[in-house]
Amino acid sequence: MAELGQRRSERVLLDVPIVVCGESTDQLAFEEETFTVTVNAHGALLMLASPVGLGQHVRLINQASHEERDARVSYRGADHAGLSQVAVEFAQACPGFWPVSPAPSSWTRA
Repeated sequence: MAELGQRRSERVLLDVPIVVCGESTDQLAFEEETFTVTVNAHGALLMLASPVGLGQHVRLINQASHEERDARVSYRGADHAGLSQVAVEFAQACPGFWPVSPAPSSWTRA
């Protein structure tokens, strides 16, 4: 387990087109095409217009590979120009979900 203040896996600045599916905070289903800002073996920071809450479950679809993963909202930043920075985390590390080659060494220990 990572020490306090230490990340479980290194962040990589990467714009990956994804689709996020889930239920908004007003309990309406949504499917939104968006993109990542940073990725790591345990999730991503992405931009999202749909309102989501902390702890909420969403589904990510990598548009290039069509691979899908369930994730949980772990952070939601303030709105800027209709979008929020939203951090999501996978239940288990999934470094192969992102097109990063070579992957940082912390991803292989994840």
